[in-house]
Amino acid sequence: MITVTDKARETLKELLLSNSDDPEMSLRLAANQPGQFGLALDKEAEGDQVVEQEGTKVLLIGHELANTADGTIVDVQDTPDGPKLSISKQERGR
Repeated sequence: MITVTDKARETLKELLLSNSDDPEMSLRLAANQPGQFGLALDKEAEGDQVVEQEGTKVLLIGHELANTADGTIVDVQDTPDGPKLSISKQERGR
């Protein structure tokens, strides 16, 4: 399972609301290339892992990607350019 931190959920909600006012739309985590992920607006599909923030579906993760990315953490890192979403693999034994 992919873990999404509270801070990342808040950031995803802000990003979603700034890009769509359609209540059926969410952000989908997608693998662009091996080792690279992106976000796209999409509607929930059967089998999706759904991440919610305060009743809003903020992130959709397809079943196949959820299995492949098991143990992954989505978080927010503060950078000189402002907060950025980060995706990292959880260390074993934690």
